Formats: sequence, C-alpha cells, structure tokens
Amino acid sequence: MQGYIIDLKVVKDDDLIVTLLCENELITSYRFYGARHSNINIGYKIDFELEKTKSSIPRLKDVIQLGFPWILNNQKMYAWQRYLKLFYPHLKELEDLEPFYFFLLDNLVSKIEKQNVLRAILESYLLLLDHEGRLHTDFECLICEIKINSNLSIIRGFLPVHKECIRGKVFDYKKIKEFFLTKKSINLNDNEVENLFEVLLLGL
Repeated sequence: MQGYIIDLKVVKDDDLIVTLLCENELITSYRFYGARHSNINIGYKIDFELEKTKSSIPRLKDVIQLGFPWILNNQKMYAWQRYLKLFYPHLKELEDLEPFYFFLLDNLVSKIEKQNVLRAILESYLLLLDHEGRLHTDFECLICEIKINSNLSIIRGFLPVHKECIRGKVFDYKKIKEFFLTKKSINLNDNEVENLFEVLLLGL
C-alpha cells in the first residue's frame, strides 16, 4: 500500500500513531519506535504493510520512503508539510475517501518540482475547493451577502468578503477573480501569493 503521512502523534516510549492518506481511505496505524526503523515525518509518501494486532489499530511495518526529487529542498519541504498537516483535521471524520485527494497530492508533487512551491500549493487548493463545491466564483460577500465588484479580502476557505466588512489583507478583485476561474497564479505577484498562502494555513 502507499499513502501520504498527514498526522503523527507520539505515544509511550516514542512510539507513533501514524495517519495516512491513501487512495481510498484514511488509515490510522501504530508504529513502534526502534533503531532499525527508517525515519518518517509528515508529508512523506511511503510504501507500507499493515499487520493486525490485538489493538484496535494495525501495526505499520515494512515501511519504504518514496522520495520526491525536491525532498532535500528545505523551503519546498517546509511549505509542503504545512499544507499536508491541514488534511488531517479536514478529512479525519471520513471513513471512505475518494481517490481525488491522493491523486491531487501526487500531481502536486510533480508540480512542485517545476514550479514555485507556494503557487503550486495554491493552485492545488483551488482544485480541492472546486471538487468539494466550495469555490465561490460568484463573489458574493460572506458577511453582508452583497456582490463584490472591487478590491476585496479573503478569509479561511478562500471565502471572498468586502474589504470594508472585515479587517484583513486587501487583494485586487480582477486578479483574484481570474485566479479563481483559471486556477492559475501567473498574474499574482509574490506578495499576493504569500498572503494567500497565509490564509490557506488557517485551514482547508
């Protein structure tokens, strides 16, 4: 099996509870601490086996890390791990999982190799919002429910609001509208990209 590690919890003696985003499910497993074990961390893609135990969760074994070409790039890895952490609270209540999420991350790994990591993540996130029916391209303000047609603010979940309705970073309306419709960040400047990434980190 293969999956992306989206959550790690340390339990007794440095053992770990590991949550993996796999193609059709979220798997919670137990990993015993030991010198013979390879290091694992949030954001890693691994190949693994599960072993049934007397416990309610299986044991993670025969772990092989499936590396990315950019895994030693600290800037890319740090942004990637911050994004992957958001998937656990977003998906943890689901028993069955659509393959969409697994392949979204697979595609993002490839994009990060060739593209600025923050831009790649933002474009990936718009695909997620669109898939879940949460991408608000009607540009109606969440607060006052009146249409937005000038510069605006963006809040958690990339919900658009009038800049007058909330204190937040102000974005160019035309640029954000184009970004939402094309799902391409090419016309956003680096400062706008960084500000949008900070909004994204509030939660999926």
